[in-house]
Formats: sequence, structure tokens, C-alpha cells
Amino acid sequence: MEPKPAPSPQPPQAHGKAVEHLFNAQDLLRTLRQRIGEHPELEEAMVKLETALSILTVKTGGML
Repeated sequence: MEPKPAPSPQPPQAHGKAVEHLFNAQDLLRTLRQRIGEHPELEEAMVKLETALSILTVKTGGML
């Protein structure tokens, strides 16, 4: 008897919510950038959000 193949991992619902929050935060930061112009801390926050989103994408196999 052959073993059953493991089911494809499905991303937990929390990942969808996390991605939604990340995108909303990115939008807010872009709006702030337009209002106040370039600012080092604002740029750093955007980079951290983009990094978090990339990590989340890799951990879920791009299944967001």
C-alpha cells in the first residue's frame, strides 16, 4: 500500500489578514510621503513593511 501524498499546505486565514494590514499600512505611508515629502523614518518604515510582506510571501509559498 502506497502512502498518501501530503495535502498542499494552505495559508492560514491570519496570513490573508496580515497581508491586508500590510497593504493598508503601505497605502497610508505613501499618502504621508505625498503630504510631508521625503523623510528618513518614513522611508525606513516602508522598507520594513515591504520586507515583512516579502518574508510572508516566501513563508506561504506565494499563496496569498
